[in-house]
Amino acid sequence: MTSDSKLVSRRVLAVMGGAAATALVLAGCASGGDAADDALNGISVGTTDVITSLDPAGSYDNGSFAVQNQVFGFLMNSPYGSPDVEPDLAESAEFTDPTTYTVTLKDGLTFANGNELTSSDVKFTFDRQLAIADDNGPSSLLANLASTEAPDDKTVVFTLKGADQTWPQILSSPAGPIVDEDVFSADSLTAPDDIVSGNAFSGQYSITDYKENEAIQYEANDAYDGVLGAPVTSSVTATYYTEETDLKLAVQEGDVDVANRSLSPTDLADLATDDSLTVHDGPGGEIRYMVFNLNTQPYGATQSDADPAKALAVRQAIADTVDRAALAKEVYNDTYTPLYSVVPDGLTGATEPLKGLYGDGDGGPDVDKATQTLSGAGVSTPVAIDLQYSPDHYGASSDEEYALIKTQLEATGLFTVNLQSTLWDTYSSERREDAYPVYQLGWFPDFSDADNYLSPFFVKDNFVGNHYDDAEVQGLLTQEIAESDEAARTDLIGQIQDAVAADLPTLPLLQGTQVVVSAADVTGVDDTLDASFKFRYGALGR
Repeated sequence: MTSDSKLVSRRVLAVMGGAAATALVLAGCASGGDAADDALNGISVGTTDVITSLDPAGSYDNGSFAVQNQVFGFLMNSPYGSPDVEPDLAESAEFTDPTTYTVTLKDGLTFANGNELTSSDVKFTFDRQLAIADDNGPSSLLANLASTEAPDDKTVVFTLKGADQTWPQILSSPAGPIVDEDVFSADSLTAPDDIVSGNAFSGQYSITDYKENEAIQYEANDAYDGVLGAPVTSSVTATYYTEETDLKLAVQEGDVDVANRSLSPTDLADLATDDSLTVHDGPGGEIRYMVFNLNTQPYGATQSDADPAKALAVRQAIADTVDRAALAKEVYNDTYTPLYSVVPDGLTGATEPLKGLYGDGDGGPDVDKATQTLSGAGVSTPVAIDLQYSPDHYGASSDEEYALIKTQLEATGLFTVNLQSTLWDTYSSERREDAYPVYQLGWFPDFSDADNYLSPFFVKDNFVGNHYDDAEVQGLLTQEIAESDEAARTDLIGQIQDAVAADLPTLPLLQGTQVVVSAADVTGVDDTLDASFKFRYGALGR
């Protein structure tokens, strides 16, 4: 789908960042009180997410997309409970040939401001994404788009550069929110005040008051006619906090009805004991993994003792040794789960090849197997591993996570680990300059398709930048993304996972769960905690 390593690597920076310094608690955002007050005030949501831009062309991060999902319609979208996409603003959508995707819009679509929503707005939306190509935006997702045409008011024709079965999912991604050509600029980002005053919204909600990274007031958009239906609650207030502890306090004291992203594992365990609250969890698309730089790791291609067989044995022995279940439980209180493939559980085509290939064959560690792997390749032990992580970018628990990995590896007697941490501003550039032989990364998907965990990682010159270049895998990726038969494509996705598991350019460790805390009387949370990884306020009620 996209192999633009520069843009995709910026995406990792954007989506995995943590919270900052002080709480922004605004008057009027509390929702406690009796039933009459609840009906008047609607639902209140608290979060530590950060908004980069309300304009979809200017953001490629989780915090911004969380807002855009509430207020913009998409041609294709995921219904509640599913990772797969269906027509949203579209009446129908299909490949009319392998590189042509034709969409027919529903009759009578309008924006919340009353402007007609036609194919001209859709063409404008995608043309401006490519024209603006903002450094913080998602235009890289449209790298395969050759042109967008609007032959009549209801028809949109996308011509692709190459066959791409992920295109319907891309239309539901951060590149896909449909905007009003009468309000948005064609060649520059539009200010949030202009978007809000123009009421240029096509999703379940409109925004009536917007204070970026402070508070947002949402009201139901009666003009929305999409797959998600009318929102259960007509009014939602979102409040932004910069400290996890303040968000925890807010949901405990009833200042917010729902706390969504992010609370620490310790805070979640504490809140689970409060009878007035409910802790919900669902499948999560976030993964945490280690990267092996195939040039600079022990016996890597540019080392004086370079030896591909020994280098692979080192990677395999580490895979034999790491105890994912201990990481999930001891560090994250099981808010993450063990991950045994590069594609997380819950997505179509996901398998678990690492579980059987490494360790005890059932997901656990096996020191004897690691020992045999190294000795069989003629590797002298202990092997010195330089392991790097970022303490500010992947959350405070990274310190504990990588300290435990070091302990696990060294306890075998097979490894000595030089564990170092670097702040993200430096880390993000140095990791691509071959400075780190083995290092931490994380990923949150652009859309809910297995390819989004495959192509960005394993195409030639991928964003990971670890010099992985395997002709077989690249051939399978080319076949997979073009394959229109669902069963055949699923089989190819499985083959790719098997091939990559054997090569181990990266070592998947953990899959995040979506965890939301709500007042006990709030309904609908579980309905939107699905493998689309989109938290939609429209499902929330009492």
